[in-house]
Amino acid sequence: MVKLRYESGNVISSQVHRVGILALGSHLENHGAALPIDTDAKIASYLALEASFRTGAKFMGVLYAATEYPYVPHGIHIDVEDLVEHHLKPTLKSAHKCLQIDKVLIVNGHGGNVPLKDYLKDLEDELDLRIQFNNKIVEIEGPHAGSGELSMGIILGIVDEHKIKQHCNIDEYHEVGMVGFSEARAQDPGIDKGARQLEKEGVCVDPVLGHKLLDDALTSIERDVRTLLKEEEDSYY
Repeated sequence: MVKLRYESGNVISSQVHRVGILALGSHLENHGAALPIDTDAKIASYLALEASFRTGAKFMGVLYAATEYPYVPHGIHIDVEDLVEHHLKPTLKSAHKCLQIDKVLIVNGHGGNVPLKDYLKDLEDELDLRIQFNNKIVEIEGPHAGSGELSMGIILGIVDEHKIKQHCNIDEYHEVGMVGFSEARAQDPGIDKGARQLEKEGVCVDPVLGHKLLDDALTSIERDVRTLLKEEEDSYY
């Protein structure tokens, strides 16, 4: 058998190859006029890949499906049970076998995926994997398709700058800030708070904000990789 050089390359430890990073977003939901329907998947993929560059952890790509709360009607999603059983579980099982990883960091870029966390302990036990869920970018980016996502989108090059003014027309693009989603606002205080914030402050493009959000999320993701790595190294002693 070939002896692999685990210490080669820009890696924080030879053991970091036991850690995989998987992006989780959404590919099919409206984000106003200026951002694409796969904004969340693109942001999550950027963060996951960049974190793998910085740490040496294995980049596992992006999951091709997402779930959403039933009261948020801005895209095409699947039930959380379907997401777990038919998409996430096979991906993790394959990565465990083919990539020789035993720890996975999921980088989530879509708020509707948060219920997935309730299924991770069972997946850990079934697949013999340690699974960590990083939701930092969702926690700090602000209202859906608002200034945070728009500003990150400018940095990543996914914004149609000719449509930014049109994007701010929340009477036409109800998903921006979820301002026009009355049921979602009634059922979720966090959504209503974000919608009120957007109604008050509007939407703006701020490259400084975009960089800060991405950097803060990357710092959190790198911290999680190091935590998983420490667990890996401690298991050898």
